[in-house]
Amino acid sequence: MAAPIKAIVKPELLVWARQSAGYSVEEAAAKINVKPERLQRWENGEDRPTISQLRNLGKIYKRPIAVFYLPEPPRKFQSIKDFRRLPGVVVEADSPQLLYEIRRAQERREAALELIAEIGHDLPVLEASASLSEEPADVGARVRKLLGITRDQQLAWANGYQAMNDWRTALERAGTLVFQAASVSTDEMRGFSISEFPLPVIVVNIKEPPTARIFSMVHEFVHLLLRRGGLCDLREDSHRPPEEQEVEVFCNAVAGEVLVPRSWLLAEPTVREHRTGPVWSMAELGALARRFSVSREVIARRLLTLDLTVEPIYKQIREELQSQYVAKEKPDGFVTPDVKAVATVGFSFARLVLDSYYQEKITSSEVSDLLEVRLKHLAKIERRVFGRSTPPEVQIDL
Repeated sequence: MAAPIKAIVKPELLVWARQSAGYSVEEAAAKINVKPERLQRWENGEDRPTISQLRNLGKIYKRPIAVFYLPEPPRKFQSIKDFRRLPGVVVEADSPQLLYEIRRAQERREAALELIAEIGHDLPVLEASASLSEEPADVGARVRKLLGITRDQQLAWANGYQAMNDWRTALERAGTLVFQAASVSTDEMRGFSISEFPLPVIVVNIKEPPTARIFSMVHEFVHLLLRRGGLCDLREDSHRPPEEQEVEVFCNAVAGEVLVPRSWLLAEPTVREHRTGPVWSMAELGALARRFSVSREVIARRLLTLDLTVEPIYKQIREELQSQYVAKEKPDGFVTPDVKAVATVGFSFARLVLDSYYQEKITSSEVSDLLEVRLKHLAKIERRVFGRSTPPEVQIDL
């Protein structure tokens, strides 16, 4: 029997692919079922993997096999500034899953820019900006006007999923791409933004409840207006440098103003008829949260901002809500590939990919790669994307 053919690849490309994917030598070796010493020999140039082993490495590192034959390691991918972690969670290094989501978001943005240029579509440009010196209420009102979500529209939403889809559509129309990450734990990532213009990117974690994703989307949008993207942190009591703390507090404040404008909240019967001073029941918070399609914590924070409660009671409410919160790390039932694909990349990106395919600017295999779905599901994606005038309600937690 002939010996397996060994791949002629540069050792530095093997090292780059592993490190950029976030794996140690031991972790990568275990995943392809070889001893760490053997992988180390490949990376040192003392031996070479077989073609089959190289394919396995590509699957683990989420890289096409062609990348291992480049003349030198690419220098394009850059990580982003790290702001966010859930309370009490310490992560020493970004996971391979998070690094992949960041890289994939950057790749999708670059693909979108190329496709827009190819097919001659108008490029949506986000020209609005904001400054930390401004009042959050003023920025919130400006963002609200820019996104075009009316009071009647917001109060008519049937549930958080419908609200999330409408906010997402508004953000994309304003000149952003909004993606959802499905493979990262909420302990590590709730949302991040890439403030590269034109066509900056917002990514939220699909494992979070829809109302939490809504706040993350708007929070990240404010980061884009500040031109300060990154992995963000909603907490206002974490130990960060003052300049980072100031940014996160500002983004939270503006997001609150956008989602629950002051005058609207004060006009609510639940608020006007409240008789227990700074103390608010979970039932009251729940009623207001459902009214505005936001989380109860957002309502509690708005009440604190408007001096309708006090810091100790707000902290007590937040601690109780956090003790009740359990992120869904696994799906509830089966999610069809077409639903998953559109929920992940969004309607704007999906339409752009399909339009490019119809105009023969990309191949069917490129469509499959960009939407991360097998071609047999393309017809259903087309019906989902073009079959309705507005995005259908996508009720999934992956």
